[in-house]
Amino acid sequence: MMENSSVLSPNASDALFPTDSPPPSAIHQTFWVISLIIYCLAFVLGITGNGLVIWVAGFRMTRTVTTVFFLNLASADFTFTAFLPFVITATALQHHWPFGWFLCKLISYLATFNMFASVFLLTLISLDRCVSVLWPVWARNHRTPRRAALAAAGAWALALAFSVPTFIFRTTDTEDGITLCYSKFGSGEEEEEEEQEEDSEALIESRHWSLILSRLILGFLVPFLIISVCYGLITLRLWSGMKTVKLSRPFRILTAVVAAFFLCWLPFHVVGIIDASAYSHPHFEEVLPYLSPLTSSLAFVNSCLNPLLYVFMGRDFREKLLRSLPAALERALSEESAPTGTTGNSSALAPPATDAETQGI
Repeated sequence: MMENSSVLSPNASDALFPTDSPPPSAIHQTFWVISLIIYCLAFVLGITGNGLVIWVAGFRMTRTVTTVFFLNLASADFTFTAFLPFVITATALQHHWPFGWFLCKLISYLATFNMFASVFLLTLISLDRCVSVLWPVWARNHRTPRRAALAAAGAWALALAFSVPTFIFRTTDTEDGITLCYSKFGSGEEEEEEEQEEDSEALIESRHWSLILSRLILGFLVPFLIISVCYGLITLRLWSGMKTVKLSRPFRILTAVVAAFFLCWLPFHVVGIIDASAYSHPHFEEVLPYLSPLTSSLAFVNSCLNPLLYVFMGRDFREKLLRSLPAALERALSEESAPTGTTGNSSALAPPATDAETQGI
């Protein structure tokens, strides 16, 4: 089986438009056009939005724990979307890959890296909020931008390591003048030995499942569990301390960013499981050409959503529309000082302000 030629897709299905197949149906072409449009929008919005976040958080704002984490998140998304023109070109050529073997590996590696880096950084941000709520005194004394930067560096290192299998298995193959960028889970020697064909097929399936499950478990389920526990603990703390609570702006933004990530990436992982199951259920391959382009493009969309959420999830939506976009981003990403006029734990969701981080907004 040959992985879908989309550089992001983990699927090992045949190419979307193989040369030996009949012309794609109208529905198939429609899905292809929709995915191409989404890729173009993701590139434009991702480059401009994440570039603006990097400029505002990195150069216009005081360095805080919040800005460090979101600056790293925007950097990962910006790097990812910067290479989207290669994917757009290949998609427009109906998945002919004209850029060579190395870029096939590199861009596929960056796509997987972005997934891991984003979810690991979101997990760190959730843990940071949880610690700030449960142990505010400890957080006030130990929660520093330097330690946040070190934690973010650790997330980047893990993402780089977990993405290596994608770089190893990704390759190109040319047939009838069309070059495909896909994942090859078997070696040429194994495929040439007819007597080992059955064992080779089992090895290929095992490697494919290992790649799919490692992405699902390490890049989705485990972070989802940690983030869910953090939100549960925060909710219990608030319920135990007060009857009503006004959520802080950073917590609202974090909630929206986390929800957007999981909504965008869940279909991607589901399709990956469907594709890996096609070894024993070949009829699954019939739906993959329709699902793969949309789920891959939806995952790309996640890289351009966060800047929009930073701007529009804050309070006074209409007022923000009248401001300059950099000012709105700066307001959204700033640390929030404890609100006045509240009692109990009404400010628990806001991170404790230190001398270096006091930026009331």
